[in-house]
Amino acid sequence: MEPTRTAYGIWSGGRFMHFGEAIDEERMEKLIRRAYDRGVRTFMTADVYGKGAADEMMGKALAGLPRDTYCLIGIVGHDFYSAERLGIKGFPRFTHPELRQPSEYKSYLRMATEKSLERCQADKFDLLMLHNPDSIGYSNDTVWSGMADLKAEGLADRLGVAPGPANGFTLDILLNFERFEELIDWAMIILNPLEPWPGDMLLPGAEKHGVDLITRVVDYGGLFHGDVKPGHEFGEGDHRTFRPEGWVEAGNEKIDRMREVAEKHGLSMLQLACAWNLSQTRVKSVVPTLIQEVGENAKPIEEKLDDLAGVSDLTLSDEEVAAIREIGNNKGCMTLKGGNPEYEGDPVADRWELNPDLAGVGETWGIKPEVDLACVH
Repeated sequence: MEPTRTAYGIWSGGRFMHFGEAIDEERMEKLIRRAYDRGVRTFMTADVYGKGAADEMMGKALAGLPRDTYCLIGIVGHDFYSAERLGIKGFPRFTHPELRQPSEYKSYLRMATEKSLERCQADKFDLLMLHNPDSIGYSNDTVWSGMADLKAEGLADRLGVAPGPANGFTLDILLNFERFEELIDWAMIILNPLEPWPGDMLLPGAEKHGVDLITRVVDYGGLFHGDVKPGHEFGEGDHRTFRPEGWVEAGNEKIDRMREVAEKHGLSMLQLACAWNLSQTRVKSVVPTLIQEVGENAKPIEEKLDDLAGVSDLTLSDEEVAAIREIGNNKGCMTLKGGNPEYEGDPVADRWELNPDLAGVGETWGIKPEVDLACVH
């Protein structure tokens, strides 16, 4: 199966990522089955979450369902098998020079994919994605030859790239599309009505190279679910506390200005965010994060899932898309990750200097890195 319009990500529920209340394993499994029962037909897991525990949970929850009735997406790339966790930075990418040389990339990818499939109780992924690549992962021929081998061997039907964890990587993704056009079927990017930038700069490239897009963070840190309001208290360790002060208040004010469009079409605000994304060029699937917020007045996560399952095939008009984009215009609001002129020094996991290949991609697409990828706020 191709990924469907709505998708469930295993990071929902706070068990494997630090946000909201971490719901227990039994409730997580029921949530996954509820997603299937409500019509969500795409399920996404990443092998590094819980060092394989997320895969196992997904496999257990989907066990017994006809395999041809849902799309299973696997994501590999962080080496938790042989490397030590680097604190809040997580596990290093498998392409880190201190872990292995290019001659070992293919064997790692095969091992990681086979183990992930075994935990998922599946014999293949409908889509296999490279998780949070470093500069090597985006551009190295051996990496993508290894991914192609996995597809040829029947371990995956489609291939893709899943950049992150933070926002950026614009030129790197475009270079990836250009260099491996025949291999890249899908990409997962951050996009929502309050964060059109920089994701919207990838839309023309995806169109040219025939890459379909899955969009994450559609909920904008939970604001589009409706229970994160001004004065909201986040739990201890919640990663959203790293956002700039005032983001909840500013976001809610902008959401209120979009509400008229939602009411016109009979949509919840999450459904409006999903519809806005799905009205963009090449966006074919949305995977918002479902968060059980802390506190007595929090909306049950099951209701948020039902809200997602209610996303229709509505396409917003060009005028509505443009009006919402203008309200949410966030250009220059943050320092972006990936190849960026603001960074100098040796490459790290998620940032590196702007090299000639990336600069050339920028010229091709009319992107001026010093202007279009710069933090100005």
